[in-house]
Amino acid sequence: MSELHRFFYPGEMTANSTVTLEPDTTKHIWQVLRMNEGDRLMLTDGKGVVAKGQIEFVERHKCTVHINETTTENRHGNRLFLCVGFTKNNSRNEWLLEKAAELGVSSIMPVATSRYQKTHIRHDRWSKILQSAILQSQQSYLPELLPISSVLQVIEMYRDVPQKFIAHCMVSDTKHPLTEMLKPTEDAVILIGPEGDFTQDEVDLCIGHGFLPVSLGNNRLRTETAAIAAAAYYNLIT
Repeated sequence: MSELHRFFYPGEMTANSTVTLEPDTTKHIWQVLRMNEGDRLMLTDGKGVVAKGQIEFVERHKCTVHINETTTENRHGNRLFLCVGFTKNNSRNEWLLEKAAELGVSSIMPVATSRYQKTHIRHDRWSKILQSAILQSQQSYLPELLPISSVLQVIEMYRDVPQKFIAHCMVSDTKHPLTEMLKPTEDAVILIGPEGDFTQDEVDLCIGHGFLPVSLGNNRLRTETAAIAAAAYYNLIT
């Protein structure tokens, strides 16, 4: 039997109920996949709930689904919180969001550093990118997209996370490879600098609050590449 198509539904889902899908989802079902009444599918709310059901009614602007059963899937492994100095190039930021979601990060936070380049956050569009990514990778947990925060706010928010790392390019500090420092058995947060890197004061501030300086290899990586390298490694070991 072929794999059922997965779709995102943000509302409550219970067995033997009927839900009406959002317009974008309806359009994809009707125009792209050309699904019909009676076709079976799966829905997820991005919070672990997965429902199996079948289409009751579908046309260009409306699709209703009868839910036959629901299950709650446990989150796989521990959590990685990704804090990144986003670039001013939105296409690169969107690529980062898509790939980080596919790799199962728990949250993504744009960080306003001293060298941060103002980013235009398109929250609705970015949320759709994250939804599409978890559907493509067959996950049931949606990464949380957090507001732009300062380095101090990052320190405060993640003060209780057992593993805290800051990746930077300065040669003045002793750094260890992330692959030697990261433990798969604990939650972790990693700070990735913007183009132009963190300032020394920012690095010192983070180290003073328990962040360990790490490297991501010998090559100097773009911001989004560094973030995905960290996420990919964590995904492999957890």
